[in-house]
Amino acid sequence: MNNFTEMDCYLFGQATHYDIYRKMGAHVMTVEGREGVCFDVWAPHAEKVYVIGEFNDWNEEEHEMKRVEPKTMGVFELFVPGVKLGSMYKFLIITQTGKKLYKADPYANYAQLRPETASIVTDISHFKWSDEAWMEARAKLTKETVYEQPMAIYEVHPGSWMRHPGRDDDGFYTYREFADALIPYVKEMGYTHIELMGISEYPYDGSWGYQVTGYYAPTSRYGTPEDFVYLINACHRNKIGVILDWVPAHFPRDAHGIAEFDGTPTYEYADSRKGEHPDWGTKIFDYGKNEVKNFLIGSALMWIENYHVDGLRVDAVASMLYLDYGKQDGQWVPNIYGGNKNLEAIEFFKHINTLILGRNPGTVMIAEESTAWPQVTGSVENDGLNFSYKWNMGWMHDFLDYMKLDPYFRKDNHNKMTFAMSYNESEKYILVLSHDEVVHLKCSMINKMPGLEGDKYKNLMAGYAFMMGHSGKKLLFMGQEFAQEREWSEERELDWYLLSDPKHKKIQNWVKALLHLYRKNRCLYELDSSWKGFEWINANDNERSIFSFVRKSKDGKNNLLFVINFTPVAREDYKVGVPLKKTYKLVLNSEDPMFDGTDENRPVSYKAVKDQCDGRDYSISYPLPPFGVAIFKY
Repeated sequence: MNNFTEMDCYLFGQATHYDIYRKMGAHVMTVEGREGVCFDVWAPHAEKVYVIGEFNDWNEEEHEMKRVEPKTMGVFELFVPGVKLGSMYKFLIITQTGKKLYKADPYANYAQLRPETASIVTDISHFKWSDEAWMEARAKLTKETVYEQPMAIYEVHPGSWMRHPGRDDDGFYTYREFADALIPYVKEMGYTHIELMGISEYPYDGSWGYQVTGYYAPTSRYGTPEDFVYLINACHRNKIGVILDWVPAHFPRDAHGIAEFDGTPTYEYADSRKGEHPDWGTKIFDYGKNEVKNFLIGSALMWIENYHVDGLRVDAVASMLYLDYGKQDGQWVPNIYGGNKNLEAIEFFKHINTLILGRNPGTVMIAEESTAWPQVTGSVENDGLNFSYKWNMGWMHDFLDYMKLDPYFRKDNHNKMTFAMSYNESEKYILVLSHDEVVHLKCSMINKMPGLEGDKYKNLMAGYAFMMGHSGKKLLFMGQEFAQEREWSEERELDWYLLSDPKHKKIQNWVKALLHLYRKNRCLYELDSSWKGFEWINANDNERSIFSFVRKSKDGKNNLLFVINFTPVAREDYKVGVPLKKTYKLVLNSEDPMFDGTDENRPVSYKAVKDQCDGRDYSISYPLPPFGVAIFKY
């Protein structure tokens, strides 16, 4: 009796075998009273396939696999008695031309530490969890109520967040050590989620995990699958959500990987004009092939359902949607209508997003999509891609362009800070200051800021306040919360020693204060995608480069008024129009002594007076310092 049945083949061929990871790969089982491992692999054009490993001293001819019925599907299977958990193995594929290919298992759940490339037999079906409260609460969320939750994401690369000093083995924290160090920090700072880079197994550290060879395996750099589960479980028990970067856009050419897996283009498009990224030197998945779609869908479902991950941030979505992405004339093939849209990738997104969000209420699918593609977060019924959120790359570019400017020139670029609200309702957005903005000579966040040292820090404080007040969920890359000075590198830990400097501690305290303000005030997150949740008080004060706006809650209570000065000029009696005749309580002030400011006796309450300003009948006056931020509750 086969492990991989005719029904499995049928579902696999329809791209609807959603538990494919429970059948493909290597699975410990008992057959006719004998314990061992059943190996299954898809290699449709292979002449022969053998499984080789520690259990047979890597003998190339001892364990030939058999094609299962129907043979046209190309699934090979073999049960090998006596193979144990922890045993290393590979598939030896004999191509139709007689060439030998030594391949890692595409469905392996664990792999050797790079640079070694063998797969390792493991069991991911018996994890012990204690995150029931989190999972039950997650399952109660609807697609609509998900959007009403706070989301402040700490983007983290585990291998370079913190390291053990002076060790020869890279000094990586294990998943368990990482959890024990990271979780208290994330809780103290006030983030709601972490987003982990580079978890799916990958061979080259310098790719940061964006050139994946193991779509079903957490990288062995930091430990075992059980260790990874410890991290997820601990996060959930501490009410921290976990998002993983996931890369269905492309894969590397490494000999042990899935490129030309059976000697032919198996996972990639056969036509190199569709199947290769000239800029990246990588292969593109064939989204028109059901078995390939099923491979990717199964990977996504495994992370969400078997590892309890709360969402996937899908990398390089634009490169999947456009056939001519990063290509010159002659390097790409139009679709059947003569256009540049990849119709198969569009269908893939609609399928996978609808499936994952439908099967797993409360989870999220996030698109890193860098163009103006319409309806990325729109429903399938409206011809949308059905993502939960889209990274707002437009806001990020405009924001950074503005923040880099000498304050003297900001008055001529005022619209860069206001433009994003004009299209805010078109998608569900996450505002991002990600790892991509602090590498490749782009400078760290603090070194993007203009001015002398003191002004740099005040500029950054004002920028972070604007980001936290603006509509949209939030993401900040690790190190930027304390003004890391050097660009990020995956080869070293963050410069934590900077926190002994009061200037860096001030930034960390400021980000912490903003995050806790964000989490405590529903007006900052429950109406993120609607003008009902945001109102400009003055969007046109370009001469003074001051922005004032209100964030509003559903019930109209505990709204927040933001006033942010982006020049080094003090406005001793800055008058700002207010919506109501109420008392406005100062809840966050950038000149507070806790941020090295000098305002020790600043009044806390400001009563609105009948004095027209900003087109409103009532106003308050407030001494606004250079680069000052004042946030009032009413």
